[in-house]
Amino acid sequence: MASPEKMYLDLVFDIPSNQVFTYRLDGEDAKTTEQAAPGKRAMVPFGRRDTLGYIIGSRNTMPEGMSESSLKAIRRVVDAEPIFDDRDLELAKWIAGYYFCGTGQALSAMIPSGKRTGDYPTIAGSEEITETALDLSGEQQNALDVIIAPGDEAPLFYLYGITGSGKTEVFLRAAEYMMKQGKSVIYLVPEISLTHQTADAIGKRFGTAAATIHSGMTPSNRLTEWMRIRSGEARIVVGPRSAVFAPVKDLGLIIIDEEQDGSYKSGNTPRYHARQVAMKRCATESARLVMGSATPSAEAWKLMGDGAIKRLNLTRRLSGGSTPEIIPVSLEKTNGCLTDELKEEIFKTARMKRQTILFLNRRGFAYFYHCKSCGYELTCKHCSVSLTWHKSRGRAVCHYCGYSVTPPNACPQCGSLEAGFTGFGTEMIEEEVKRTFPDLRIARADADTTVKKGSLKDTLDRFRAGEIDILLGTQMVAKGLNFPGVRLVGVVLADTGLHLPDFRAAERTFSLVVQVAGRSGRYFPDGKVIVQTLRPQDPAIVKSCALDVDGFFEAELQQREMLAFPPYTRLIRFTLRSKEAERADKAAARLASIALPLLPKGADALGPAECPLGIISGNHRRQLILRGKSMGSLHAAAGTILSRYEKGKDAKVYLETDVDPVSLL
Repeated sequence: MASPEKMYLDLVFDIPSNQVFTYRLDGEDAKTTEQAAPGKRAMVPFGRRDTLGYIIGSRNTMPEGMSESSLKAIRRVVDAEPIFDDRDLELAKWIAGYYFCGTGQALSAMIPSGKRTGDYPTIAGSEEITETALDLSGEQQNALDVIIAPGDEAPLFYLYGITGSGKTEVFLRAAEYMMKQGKSVIYLVPEISLTHQTADAIGKRFGTAAATIHSGMTPSNRLTEWMRIRSGEARIVVGPRSAVFAPVKDLGLIIIDEEQDGSYKSGNTPRYHARQVAMKRCATESARLVMGSATPSAEAWKLMGDGAIKRLNLTRRLSGGSTPEIIPVSLEKTNGCLTDELKEEIFKTARMKRQTILFLNRRGFAYFYHCKSCGYELTCKHCSVSLTWHKSRGRAVCHYCGYSVTPPNACPQCGSLEAGFTGFGTEMIEEEVKRTFPDLRIARADADTTVKKGSLKDTLDRFRAGEIDILLGTQMVAKGLNFPGVRLVGVVLADTGLHLPDFRAAERTFSLVVQVAGRSGRYFPDGKVIVQTLRPQDPAIVKSCALDVDGFFEAELQQREMLAFPPYTRLIRFTLRSKEAERADKAAARLASIALPLLPKGADALGPAECPLGIISGNHRRQLILRGKSMGSLHAAAGTILSRYEKGKDAKVYLETDVDPVSLL
């Protein structure tokens, strides 16, 4: 029997490098040779340990300048079937180039981990795609006709409509049409809480042709779904950010629901934005992109105004509801978390056997320890942020690094007893609501109460079934969710994000208030929203309470243009961090000295400076932000800057690069 032909494999790894590493296959190992193929993962010796790598190519000849003895042999091939193909690899290379990361890092973000496939229940539903009996409104039908109209281009559409105007039904009809044409669909939602609701709707409509992918699944379950999608068994995929990479056959449509949401941007390397990746995939695979929201991002709003994205309007609620009455109420002279106006409306709603949502984008009990005598503040010893008092745990906790302490009984600095926590979080509100409304059924949905698998879905299902009178939550209950019984929404403190040193602070506050207001009165014409605020005259609060999207963006875009911030410019942010402040300062100064002479015409740099959150997890953080009108020239300059900085860099300083950053904190 002839021995198998010599074979060499090219691999990349989850490291910040685009270097390709070649390994040999031992000729005697016929079984491994048969299994080895590009698109699979292999366990190989890398440095001092065995590491998982991605096979991106194979060859029968050794690379030039290498000897057989210098090449290490692979240990084993992990996958029975390829989990990525040439198209995935090309997308990974584009992500690596655009977001300044390694190709292996991009593949690692794209492909679910998990070394074995297991049984995983598919989305419940029938085998067949079911027809819908629901009649579309004239506006919905017009939007659908435009989206599915034949054409050679890969157009961009925006379904812009008030909450409750039927955007989801248009999305599902467009998906239905594409699937009947033999195409596949990716449906992105911003939060895992929305994944459950959307998955239920898609499961009823599309049955076993549907799949879901999200980080709450076990790695092996995600991999099972991934292989169902790759095989073509699943042709519509729903999930948050990472579902944009789903390896669907014949992509026809990508839907991005709540397009403005910040969670579409990855906070870790590669720092990709799902919207940008979706645009890239649609362009290369001749697919259509449909985005939608009641509160578009400033970038999308401008592109609609410029005609680069076709805007499709939905202007009325379809389920018998009407736009809720929104009342701003000052918290200035209120004792506790709830104003008299909000308490009265909660009582009234309960008497009507209807439901209330209370929203606050801050978990914990209280978030600011302050001494009235000497001004002392209790901050995290690893981060430059205040600790949050979690009464249920008896600890003051840092929400950035997890550090916690037992709060002091007196001021640690001067001994005064006039020291303690102020401000309020969801825990404190829950306590006050239970004390004020002892007869009502209350549930809290935030990151502290939804740790257990399935607990968030269970809470939302119980609320939808009418088993909970008051649902108190953070932004996981603020958008996209549809609860027929809700009459009242109370925004406990609307301005939690307004004071942040970020040019998007007003946009985020406006969007959040409008979104959470949209949970009210979706099926009845008597919806009411109470917006409690310490800044009732702030433009973002005034415009959001008036649901004046046009007025808000008109003023906001004027200000952005004047200050030369996106969407009128593009940004690339370098963040340096080190355990030693002096090292971080020196590295930032060196980076700036390299960057400034290389800036293209019309571009400038902000910094170097300390980040607004100067210390996180014991790391001192500095930033340098490149700003210019053209991403092409700015990106090219950033590439040169990074390559020069890498030569002679301080190994004890870590550099992060963020293209089109969403947050500057």
